[in-house]
Amino acid sequence: MKAQTSERMSPTAGDPNRAPVPIARPEIHKTVAGILDPFPRGKLLDVPAGEGALSQRLSEAGFEVQACDLYPEIFRVPEIAVRRGDLSGILPYADGEFNYITCLEGLEHIENPHQAIREFARILAPGGHLVISVPNILNIEERVKWLLNGYTSHFKPISQEHLRMRHEQWGEKEEVVLHINPIAYTELRYILEKYGFEVLGTFRDKPKPNIWLYWPIVAAIRFFARLTPERKRRERWTEDLASDAVLLGGNTLVLHAAKPLAGARQ
Repeated sequence: MKAQTSERMSPTAGDPNRAPVPIARPEIHKTVAGILDPFPRGKLLDVPAGEGALSQRLSEAGFEVQACDLYPEIFRVPEIAVRRGDLSGILPYADGEFNYITCLEGLEHIENPHQAIREFARILAPGGHLVISVPNILNIEERVKWLLNGYTSHFKPISQEHLRMRHEQWGEKEEVVLHINPIAYTELRYILEKYGFEVLGTFRDKPKPNIWLYWPIVAAIRFFARLTPERKRRERWTEDLASDAVLLGGNTLVLHAAKPLAGARQ
């Protein structure tokens, strides 16, 4: 349910008294904090919370943070309440309980992202905000890797040999590192809008340092995008798919969405 790069140690290893380590890249936390900073403080759910690095950061920024994770025993911020919850099921919270939800690097670890977004729509108050991230499989570098390899950096083949290695490292918590569901911008936006969210913004964690290598391909993609009839560009989100956040994005795509106020028209 949580994201973790293969190079990092198990969150249950090492000094039990150390501070929480970000499971998502630190740049993602900075992006999320920047998105939420202008808004009034309120109740916020961080799910999946991992060790609690983002929960702690947002709590220190003034939000009333609660945490939720499939493995709450790895959470390291004792002053923040944490509950066990599975993004594939029903989360243990009341309807409309939160003003904000953050979900970083979670959807790619579960079979059914629709269920997670349905739950976010249920437990988020009208007018509330959702900030959600997934690996960016549509940036230009990942598109080229898909063409050459048949898979992207974040969604390599999950062979039995790979599963055995992960199980040896993580035991029953192997979901922490397994990316099983590649979710592109198009699918994520569709799911958000299906369950009543309005997408307010699209962000990247940070630009890739070698992106200049792909400029000729980027230029070609944007040229052909401009040739697409306007109606098709609107229908197929052509301009979004050729935007800096998606096409020139870093490893992670961050979407900011809002649940409309009660009675508001979509």
